[in-house]
Amino acid sequence: MISAEENNLLTEIGPGTPCGELLRRYWQPVALSEELPEGGAPVKVKILSEELVLFRDDQKRPGLLGLHCSHRGTDLSYGRVEDGGLRCLYHGWLYDVGGHCLEQPGEPGGGEHRGAIRHPAYPCKEAGGIIFAYMGPGEPPLLPNYDFLTAPEEYRAAVKIFHNCSYLQGNEGNIDPVHLSFLHQYLSEAQVARQRIVKGANVTDNTLLAEDITPTIDVEVTDFGLRIYTLRSAGPDKRYFRVTNFVMPNLSAFGGSTVGDGYAVHWHVPIDDTHHWKYVFMFSRTKPLDAELRAKNRFEVTADYHLTRNKDNRYQQDRESMKTKTFTGMGINFQAHDAFATESQGPIQDRTNEHVVSSDKAIVAARKLLLTAMREVKDGKEPRHIIRDPKANRLSHLVVLSELLPASTDWKRYVRQIESQQSASHAWS
Repeated sequence: MISAEENNLLTEIGPGTPCGELLRRYWQPVALSEELPEGGAPVKVKILSEELVLFRDDQKRPGLLGLHCSHRGTDLSYGRVEDGGLRCLYHGWLYDVGGHCLEQPGEPGGGEHRGAIRHPAYPCKEAGGIIFAYMGPGEPPLLPNYDFLTAPEEYRAAVKIFHNCSYLQGNEGNIDPVHLSFLHQYLSEAQVARQRIVKGANVTDNTLLAEDITPTIDVEVTDFGLRIYTLRSAGPDKRYFRVTNFVMPNLSAFGGSTVGDGYAVHWHVPIDDTHHWKYVFMFSRTKPLDAELRAKNRFEVTADYHLTRNKDNRYQQDRESMKTKTFTGMGINFQAHDAFATESQGPIQDRTNEHVVSSDKAIVAARKLLLTAMREVKDGKEPRHIIRDPKANRLSHLVVLSELLPASTDWKRYVRQIESQQSASHAWS
């Protein structure tokens, strides 16, 4: 249980709030690249409780500006993309991606004092099919060289999904190992995707997660956040071993359909205090993703990135299917299961009423990291996982595992060996 004050600190993300200031110290996804094609219209977006417009100028550069024109407040998402910037339809003021006012055409000489205008603008970068923005003060840090952003296009896939709840409860679902034995369980192995055979075993993770519902969980603080170790009994001399990660401040890396060869990521970006976008990534280190995997990443997702199973239709729960098919009766899409579990807590979970238990140790540790980081920002310090040295911008120690191991294995030493192997080479480097 945490206090109401701490709950507010963790979930209020608007400008000037402690959590909002923390999140603004990191690059955050603001759109999929596909939403902003060359020559396409500007896109109205809301991120971290700020109303903004995203556009791609005639040099193909993405720009993120305050939504309302600095002149008389007209909505710039209706504007014209031309002449090196975005032009307001009301009086023709023209802004570049840096927020400089290039023209005030209704004024003598094109606006004698236009250089004094500094329209709200945030620097953008594009990587891995995502447009990122830095919305904080000062010089932006480096965008982390995550494998799922630097892999060749055919080796990765990304989509985003709207969630009707706080970013925090979305992300906390990723670092909760026990729920895998319940929420996502298929009651029939015939439904389980072929990619989910566990390394070192001849069964799926679905089977192993169901056989031991009381795992041993350990948590280790790292430079990027938390590494979470989970061990389940898989027979007298075997252990089902998983490694997942909480990455500061609002994403997680864990096993997915490419685990062992790659991993999956959920990056939870607040729209406001009570809504967020979940950016869903998958990638492979060694081979292109096939059509089946790419389709899986967008299964039951609409053209505007909403789930077809949602709160309004009770996630299309079929109680008859709960007898023989799935634990939830909500189909086979994990994204729908996650949305149900987190959205049904309410827009912002009241954590003063929760009863945290020993298996929630990763969630407790992540909250402590976030609260500490907020204090560091308040004190003028840089929080964990801000990268400024290019030599340090290599995330080979971000290890994700899902394997069957002998019970005698020193599993922390085993993870260190995997770190060294990942550091030694990349298929695309």
